[in-house]
Amino acid sequence: MERSRCEDVVAELRDLADPAAVAGMEHVGISPEGTLGISIPVLRRIAGRLKTDHALALDLWRTGIHEARILAAFVDDPRQVDEEQMEQWATDFDSWDVCDQVCSSLFDRTVFAWAKAAEWSGREEEFIKRAGFVLMAALAVHDKSAHDQAFLELLPVVRREAGDERNFVRKAVNWALRQIGKRNAALRAAAVRTAQCIAHDGSRSGRWIAADALRELNSENVRRRLGASG
Repeated sequence: MERSRCEDVVAELRDLADPAAVAGMEHVGISPEGTLGISIPVLRRIAGRLKTDHALALDLWRTGIHEARILAAFVDDPRQVDEEQMEQWATDFDSWDVCDQVCSSLFDRTVFAWAKAAEWSGREEEFIKRAGFVLMAALAVHDKSAHDQAFLELLPVVRREAGDERNFVRKAVNWALRQIGKRNAALRAAAVRTAQCIAHDGSRSGRWIAADALRELNSENVRRRLGASG
């Protein structure tokens, strides 16, 4: 029987498996379960050859293989992604890198991105909540047409969740705050004020988020690039 396209791709991924890389990934918090140890640049090269293919993306995701799921995000068509798919994939998130690649390479280009950023940021599940803030960070970089007001409305959400002590959540909250603040001078000023409020709120994670964000947003490099005076 002829193999499916998904089976061909999975066979190629298995040929590229690197057990030593899997061990290294485990050291940065990525589970070795179902992981082959293939780098993101290699996966992007494979995606470039495969081109956009929504059906293939769905099949790759169903394999449960770590790298196949990242590849699925690279080959999927954001115009064909619906809310049901986003919810199912988000429920399946079990590592920070799959979460981040899916959100910043696919979900942020869907028509549901803004709504899911707001919704997921209030969810309790660790990687779904992380996904909400990764979407905010990705939108700050990729959505060139968005108005400042849309990001200003996210900053109270950033402050609200800054007390979450879970590492994968607090790092995403920090990421969203920094990326919003680096979009332009006005948003930098608003993000700095938000960071100062977070620091004043007094939680341990909030103090870390605020200190790290202020370090970057107040850096000479960022201020010069944005033409910020304050």
